[in-house]
Amino acid sequence: MGKIPKGYEWLGAENAPKLLVEAVKHLGLLEVSGDKSNPDILRWASELGLGKVYTTDSIAWCGLFVALCVKRAGYEVVKDPLWALNWNNFGVKVNSPMLGDIVTFVRPGGGHVGIYVGEDNDCYHILGGNQSDSVSITRILKTRAKGFRRSPFKVGQPANVRKIQLSAKGVISTDEA
Repeated sequence: MGKIPKGYEWLGAENAPKLLVEAVKHLGLLEVSGDKSNPDILRWASELGLGKVYTTDSIAWCGLFVALCVKRAGYEVVKDPLWALNWNNFGVKVNSPMLGDIVTFVRPGGGHVGIYVGEDNDCYHILGGNQSDSVSITRILKTRAKGFRRSPFKVGQPANVRKIQLSAKGVISTDEA
C-alpha cells in the first residue's frame, strides 16, 4: 500500500471503488528531477500503449496516472488520456462528486485530473499524479472544477460511493505539477 498521508488513513480500509483502491497503492510515488525519469511512471506509459509519446516524467502525468487506475480497475481509458480535460468523456457525468469519482480542473495553461477523496467548504481533496511532482492528495478550489465523472459500474454502484466531508487542513494547490 502507498504512503497514506496523516488525516487520510481511513482510505486504507476502503475496498471500493476499484479505481480508488488502485490509486491509493501509489501514494508517495515521486517524479525524478533532472534528466532521469521514474521508471515506474515510464512503465505505466508502456502498459497503456503510450510509451512512444510519453518518454519522460517531465511531461505532465496526471492523465497518465488516472488512465493507469482506470485500466487496472477494468474500465476503458478515454481517447488521448494525457490531456486532462479529455477525462470529461469518461464514464457517467454527475453533478456533484463522491468517493472515487474523477474530477477535472482548469489551471493556467491547461487542465488537471484526479480522484475525489473528500471535500471541505472551499476545496475538493484530490488524490492524483503530478501533484507537487508526486502521487499525493491535495486540496483544489471547488471554483476550478470543470467536470465530475463516475465509473460506469458493471454490477452496481458500491455502497461506499458517498460524499466525504473533511476538515480544511493543508495548502490549497494553485498549479499542479
